[in-house]
Amino acid sequence: MADADQAPTGALRGIRVADFSRVLAGPYATMVLADFGADVIKVESPAGDDTRHWSPPVDATGRATYFGGVNRNKRSVALDLADAAGLAEARRLAASADVVVENFRPGVMARFGLAYEDVRELNPGVVYCSITGFGAGEGAALAGYDLLVQAVGGLMSITGDPDGDPSKVGVALVDVLTGQNAVAGILLALRERDRTGQGRLVEVNLLQSLLSALTNQASSTLATGTPPRRLGNQHPSIAPYAVFRAADRELVIAVGNDRQFAALAGVVGLPGLAGDARFLTNADRVAHRDELRETLERALAAASAGAWVDALTV
Repeated sequence: MADADQAPTGALRGIRVADFSRVLAGPYATMVLADFGADVIKVESPAGDDTRHWSPPVDATGRATYFGGVNRNKRSVALDLADAAGLAEARRLAASADVVVENFRPGVMARFGLAYEDVRELNPGVVYCSITGFGAGEGAALAGYDLLVQAVGGLMSITGDPDGDPSKVGVALVDVLTGQNAVAGILLALRERDRTGQGRLVEVNLLQSLLSALTNQASSTLATGTPPRRLGNQHPSIAPYAVFRAADRELVIAVGNDRQFAALAGVVGLPGLAGDARFLTNADRVAHRDELRETLERALAAASAGAWVDALTV
């Protein structure tokens, strides 16, 4: 956490954030605001943010690294919202803040008199950001855990080996994307407040953040009616664009156009490959990706991955 005596600097200097969020999406968003100079006051229950207890690993002070990874540059206060004095202090903080961020389940903040409507009565200029797992409609009561959203939103169905089980991404990516969307919404609302003097409710949720991030996979499904499938490290629309085996270990080759493919063919000692009818265009290479992989890996077996990286890096 930040030194309370150290004045923030940066583009958001002078902006106070009352941070009622915990775990990842909300704290990530408020950390970004703090990195840009906002004075973020993190409100925790007496038991502390859940991630304080998510260990190992821990840092040199014994603090969970998970907590430390999304809570830098903040001040912290412990308030029991079930206690009258703690709730009064929380309301005072919200009433004095430029930005309020919360990621409780729908209805929790209203129960404490801290919903957007409540805070706006005391603080008309407040930018109030509510982060949920599934929005306020159907599914609102579900816990907003990243793994659950990756499954429901379809990310796991396109992640992993083609012959293996569905797999989650190796970091809580949906939480991070949602935190970034929250930052964008907050900054847009602050910009509007500069013009009008009025605050705004910003609502983001994990499921919509994931669906938005599916981009080309989503547009392909909507346009063709065919859902995408797991391809491991291969790309559904580009080849070669994957992990390949060299003499000693793997390396990544990413080719985005015909010119790059011709250059690759020359470097690996197969200059005629770019003129092969099977690999003439990207669409051809995608259609014959297995044959292309076999051909390239036979050539790559002649040298180490490091040697190929040096040769291919131009």
